[in-house]
Amino acid sequence: MADTQAATRLREYETIFLVKPDLTDDNVDKLKERVRGIVAREGGKVIRFTVWGKKKTLYPIAKQPRAIYIHANFLGNTRLVAEVERNLRIFDEVTRYLSVKLADEVDPETRPVLEDLKLAGDVEETRPGAAPAAERVDTADEAPEADEETTEEA
Repeated sequence: MADTQAATRLREYETIFLVKPDLTDDNVDKLKERVRGIVAREGGKVIRFTVWGKKKTLYPIAKQPRAIYIHANFLGNTRLVAEVERNLRIFDEVTRYLSVKLADEVDPETRPVLEDLKLAGDVEETRPGAAPAAERVDTADEAPEADEETTEEA
């Protein structure tokens, strides 16, 4: 009885992996499906994939200052995590990955499969705080023009 109960309980993991920033959305989807296939083949259950989008990394990875972040939340055992990480190591598109155990003895029936999410990520051209400064410059430029127009009218 205890063996069957232990067999139905799985651990919950999350894996975050970074892929090259020039990858298209179709290639990101193909990569997600490959990981989803590995989890299904090894007897696990994918709860959700979240693509966090293209973000700046702390330091250049593979000579790239940005990467596409993908978060996978799934149920499985330690052998499944080892297999997922082994495959991520082989994929050329993946530059970094990290897996973390979130919970022990999770009943797979209590965790529904959620729809995949895709977030926008960072906007490449602007930095935080840069946009308001540019707006201030624009308004400062407009103000003298308004004064000039009023002086011309007078």
